[in-house]
Amino acid sequence: MKNTIFLIFFLFFISSCRNREGDKISNMLTEWIGREIIYPNNMVFTLWGSDTVDYIKPVSSYTIVSYVDSIGCVSCKLQLAEWKVLIAGMDSTFKDKVSVLLFFCPKRNEAMSYILKRDGFGYPVCIDQSDTFNKLNHFLDEMAFQTFLLDRNNRIIALGNPVLNPNIKKLYWNIIQGKDIHCSNKRKKSKINIENSNLSLGIFDWQQERRGEFIFENIGDQHLVIDDVVTSCGCVMTSYSKEPVRPDGTVSLFITYKAEQPGHFEKNIKVYCNAESSPVLLKITGDAR
Repeated sequence: MKNTIFLIFFLFFISSCRNREGDKISNMLTEWIGREIIYPNNMVFTLWGSDTVDYIKPVSSYTIVSYVDSIGCVSCKLQLAEWKVLIAGMDSTFKDKVSVLLFFCPKRNEAMSYILKRDGFGYPVCIDQSDTFNKLNHFLDEMAFQTFLLDRNNRIIALGNPVLNPNIKKLYWNIIQGKDIHCSNKRKKSKINIENSNLSLGIFDWQQERRGEFIFENIGDQHLVIDDVVTSCGCVMTSYSKEPVRPDGTVSLFITYKAEQPGHFEKNIKVYCNAESSPVLLKITGDAR
């Protein structure tokens, strides 16, 4: 089972990270698959970052555990809106078969509490200001590799963040459901053209929303289908047509940006689709004043 998961994960990441990252990912997977995650002896879980709750780690067949450090934009890293959707989907699909444990290590507990309340995240989380969880497990620095799927013995059977990569989510779901997880390359690929992958939203009042648009042109001979769009921050919202795009057709990806505070910003957007170049990396920049 361990070797199978290793190969599947390797193939998934090779498809999105290209060969230049292959050796690094291969070594990382060899090191982490099968490792046991160690929990602190005294874990304190809270609601909204302030109200302590009596929460006992569920005994379940699988656990998704995620660690978020205090480096960089914590609000961007959390992706709480996406976690809410993921947890709700698991609750309805898997019932008590899967549990989710989120460990946050903020610089300021007040800021974390504000973010949890602002985003309406009503699930228990562990605020680990002493970073004990990380010190016990020595997690990697890359955010994409700080989330794990564990078996009932707390051993890692897959890793990657399912709210940042739909391929990871699909892999987790297949493992949990006991489905065949062998990677298939039979999906027909198309080709796309984007006139501008870097979009400037200009200078604007930070309290006002700013909108933009990316246009994807299907220059291949197969229908183009957008599977998912992942943003680097909850302040970026997207919308697009779910309908397949015929060859020579176009589809618009609409962007809405709402600044959390004044300042210059650079935000990334990943578009997962059946194009050969997937995931497609887009960027928006601007100055909110």
